[in-house]
Amino acid sequence: MSRKYFGTDGVRGTVGELPITPEFVLRLGQAAGRVLTSTADGHRPAVLIGKDTRISGYMLEAALEAGLSSAGVDVVLCGPLPTPGIAYLTRALRLDAGIVISASHNPYPDNGIKFFSAHGKKLPDAVEAAIELELDKPLQCVSSGSLGKARRLDDAAGRYIEFCKRTFPNDFDLKGLKIVVDSAHGAAYHVAPPVFHELGADVVSLGASPNGMNINDGVGALHAGQLAQAVRGHGADLGIALDGDADRLVMVDGEGRVYNGDELLYVIVRERMRHGAVQGVVGTLMTNYALERRLRELGVPFARAKVGDRYVLEMLEEKGWLFGGETSGHLLTLDCHTTGDGIVSALQVLTSVRRQGRTLADLTHDLNLLPQALVNAKVERDFDWTTHAGLVGAVKEAERELNGAGRVLIRPSGTEPVLRVMVEASEAEIAEAMAHRLASVVGHTAAH
Repeated sequence: MSRKYFGTDGVRGTVGELPITPEFVLRLGQAAGRVLTSTADGHRPAVLIGKDTRISGYMLEAALEAGLSSAGVDVVLCGPLPTPGIAYLTRALRLDAGIVISASHNPYPDNGIKFFSAHGKKLPDAVEAAIELELDKPLQCVSSGSLGKARRLDDAAGRYIEFCKRTFPNDFDLKGLKIVVDSAHGAAYHVAPPVFHELGADVVSLGASPNGMNINDGVGALHAGQLAQAVRGHGADLGIALDGDADRLVMVDGEGRVYNGDELLYVIVRERMRHGAVQGVVGTLMTNYALERRLRELGVPFARAKVGDRYVLEMLEEKGWLFGGETSGHLLTLDCHTTGDGIVSALQVLTSVRRQGRTLADLTHDLNLLPQALVNAKVERDFDWTTHAGLVGAVKEAERELNGAGRVLIRPSGTEPVLRVMVEASEAEIAEAMAHRLASVVGHTAAH
């Protein structure tokens, strides 16, 4: 489908600029409401709206509520809650859809709108297409007797905390562990620390004082150095960092070493393998080659999706597999949840730590990530590198040199006229030199 407003993760942008304006979000709410009422089979549809801690959330929440109610849709407001919490509650409360107001790991001037289906999954493409068609129609309001009502769900956080805890084995606890939990001043600030505390951990809370403008600001999964420093400073055993909407996870061990999504996915998969076969694992084009190679050595099929957790989920559902993720920390464990969940993913890693009595370093000792080098080459817009004989030849030559001990990935940027050249090799110097060599074939290297 050709998308005019919806991207791979809903509608997102800078607040005050199209499409993240109150006028557009009002229209979006009404358009979504009209689609829901047209497929509601006679009942009045109801939608859950949650958000992260950005100051613009108040404005966008009000606009969405007005648009939905004007189309005859009831609205349930739950305030700040992680994106995966909205997915869970939409399903648990048997609602028709869930809406999250968040721009995830972006800084506070950005915001976005993301939809979940009644099953807690992304909206089918056909529904998004129907909403886009409705957006082009004039605003209209149902009769007064048909307007939607709004109510607050006061126990949303408590319900979600209990859901997260249920994904951790009943016969284990976290007693004796000191854990620093960094909530990025985001949607999990009042949820993540209680989850780990109620399971028995001694919790040091970081990034849990949102003011509407400090979300992701020097804290959270994108700034793991802050967490590493706090773990060492508090003498903690582990650190857990989430992003603004808490669907992304990075962890730190007691030595201050940071573990990315590839390593954490490996820990989760190895734990599942101890209790049965794992049918396969999905990564992305950017997943470290070492993970693919190690899983194949263990007899686990591995497939790569396009970058974006949406595409990882699509491929998992296509193949009927349960586990996948991105290097950035979006991890999917479909035997626990319908979507990526930073808190749930952390609990799956901690299950392995507890069950085996081993550290993260122990659990990942046989996964040696390859050094990656990424270089941007400036090119003309719409440049197709696959028709550039010089670069195609250079890539083949580089792959011969690597001889199965590394990987070359060339992909165009979706937002600027650059070609992203990524090389993985056994040594950082080799990767760096090879990436620059390939980039120089087509253009000048840019900052990366």
